[in-house]
Order: sequence, then structure tokens, then C-alpha cells
Amino acid sequence: MAKKKSRLTLYIFIGMGLGLLIGAVWPDIGVKLRPLSMIFIRLIKSIIAPLIFATIVVGIAGHSDLKSVGRMGLKAIIYFEIVTTIALFMGLGFVNLTKPGVGVQLVAGGDTAGITGKSQTLTDVLIHIFPQSFFQAAAEGEILQVVVFSIIFAAALSMAHHKKKVLLDLLDSVAETMFKFTGIVMKYAPVGVGAAIAVAVGSKGLSVLINLGLLILTFYACAVVFIVLVFGSVILIFKVPLKRFLRAVKEPAIIAFSTTSSEAALPKALQNMEAMGVPREVASFILPTGYSFNPDGTSLYLSLASVFVAQAAGVHLSLGQQLVMVFTLMLTSKGVAGVPRASLVILAGTLASFNLPLEGVAILLGIDELVDMVRTMVNVVGNCLASVVIAKWEGKFIDDPVPAAER
Repeated sequence: MAKKKSRLTLYIFIGMGLGLLIGAVWPDIGVKLRPLSMIFIRLIKSIIAPLIFATIVVGIAGHSDLKSVGRMGLKAIIYFEIVTTIALFMGLGFVNLTKPGVGVQLVAGGDTAGITGKSQTLTDVLIHIFPQSFFQAAAEGEILQVVVFSIIFAAALSMAHHKKKVLLDLLDSVAETMFKFTGIVMKYAPVGVGAAIAVAVGSKGLSVLINLGLLILTFYACAVVFIVLVFGSVILIFKVPLKRFLRAVKEPAIIAFSTTSSEAALPKALQNMEAMGVPREVASFILPTGYSFNPDGTSLYLSLASVFVAQAAGVHLSLGQQLVMVFTLMLTSKGVAGVPRASLVILAGTLASFNLPLEGVAILLGIDELVDMVRTMVNVVGNCLASVVIAKWEGKFIDDPVPAAER
């Protein structure tokens, strides 16, 4: 089993290398490989809704103590809020230190197609949490809405008492089937990942590193410091087994990095966290919820990018204005979709709120593919770590888990 996993990781790395080579040397061919990457992402996305629904309903409705589920949710929200707030302030500190936007000239009329700068209020955020249709939420990739529907459905099912066993057994079978489905799709991962890299490099070119190199380096440095200091401190405080965690998070992180989609990494993250020792009812609740409430990499980038645009536009933001901006991002970043460039929509809304030019989004589009790789990877690693933390906090972490093949 371990040998198969290491082979898959090797094949994914080979796919990434070939994709980088094709995109750099034959950019026209690289761009034409987009269908191969889209097939992979679409297949992965097709797994998300049924997997989340089945695992959450079985985890909650099959639980004898619903109070512990509520307690776990409260602990998760506290943890998420602390970590994402630290991320926002760290991004703010780095962008003020390096000032990457100073000297950049904003060009009006940039290509902002598909990016709508709509300001979100707290009321908008709250309403958006609740789905008007489960199937619409599933089709549009609204993970948080799927989670909310699943939690309410599970609570209702738990009240059915004698009638619930049949449905629980059915959904448990659905969950197992979707994990097998994930295994089948992952055999295609090296091709899908390699194509995604080829498209990114072929369409944007390696020269994008030169234009806004300081911003990219600032974000990368910020991400490294955040991982070492914040994630490192969490690992020490909660005594997370580092080697086991790194092995478990390796493949989901690679998928997130190469596809720039948290959703694409979710099935593998669920599978690997359970294999590491996080109970399924914890992993299936914390991971998808964390994608909406714990976007660590996105939080780092949003505060950094917002101030970058202000610097590029020659607009001086006082410390008070920057703190208000951070508070706004604390609200609007919650519920951000786990799909490529969703954070640009949040950024556009924040710029609109502070009367900053939306042309800044057009500038950032040029480098977003490169930034999004690291941003999404940090999101996925952060949520995998959160699942271990909550499992340990609840006293449910399994120190010596039984391999999946022996179950």
C-alpha cells in the first residue's frame, strides 16, 4: 500500500516536471492541454458533494452523543478564527515591510472578465451559508452550504430513531464507494496535474516572475514564515506526530499546488487524514468546514494583496484603515469557495468597499496562477492540521491506526 502511494507521488512529480517543460518550451502545446487538466478537476469535483454528505450524515447521525458534535464545532470555530486572524495580520506586516506595490503603475481598462467587485455585508455572508437547494449548492461547488445541509439532515435523521439504520448503512456504503472512486480518479492524477502545470506556464509564461517578482517573493516568504512559526507552534503545542503528518499531507498538498483547487485535494485529504488516525466523523466535519472558515493561505494573500493595490494606486492607508480592512476580510473571506481564483472575487469586493481601483485585480490576474499554487497548498495543509488538532483536542486521535487494507 505504501509502495503504491510513493509511486503515485513520484508519478505526480514526473507529471509536474513534464508539464513545466512543455509549458516553457512549447507554450502553444501547453495551452492546448487544458482539457486534460479540466477533466481531472471535474472528476474530482464530482466526488465532493456525495462524499461530504455521506460522511457527515453518518458521522453525526450515527453518533450517540450529539452534544460532543456541537462541542467539536465550537472548538473548530475558535481554532479557525485564531489561525486565520494571525494569517491576516502577518500578511499585513509583510506587505508594509517590503512595500511591493510602490512604483507600480495601474493601467485602467485591464482584463477583469469574470471578476465582480461586489461588496459583501455581514448579512450577505450569513444568508449565503444556508442553501436554497442542496443540488444547486452541490452543482455550484458551495461546500459550506453542502456542509450546513448535511448537518441539519443528520440532526433530523438522528431523531428518526428506529428508522435511521437503513439509511445510515446506505450512506456508509456510499462513502466507502466514493473513496474507491477517488482511488480510480487518482490514477489519472499525474496526467491531470502535468496538464495543469503546462497550461499555467504556457499561458502566462515564466516572464510573469519578473513583472511582479517582489510581490510573489513577499507572499512566498510570508507563507514560509507562517508555516514554520504558526503551523510549527501548533504541531508542538498539540504534539502532532510530525513524520506521520508530513506523509499524510504530502499528496493532498501536491494536488492543491498543481491544480490550484482545494476541492481537488479534498477526497485524498479525507482519506489520508483518516489513515493517519483522525476518526472519519472528525475529518469529514473539520476538513470541508475548514475550507470555508480556515483559508489560511487565502487570508495571508488577501491582506497582502489589498494593501499592494493601495500602494500601486498611490493611496496611503492609515493603520486604522488597514485594521478595518483586516476586520472586513475576516468576514468576507469566510465562505470563500475552494476553487481557482475565488479569492480574487473576495479581493475585488474588498477593493470596492474601500474605493480602491479594480484595475488592481487585472494586474494581479497576471501572477495569480503562481500565487494561487502556494496559497491553495497552505489552505489544504492548514485544514489537514486542523483536523488532527481537533481530533487530539477531543481525545479521539488514534495513535496507532489500522491500515485501510486491514479493515
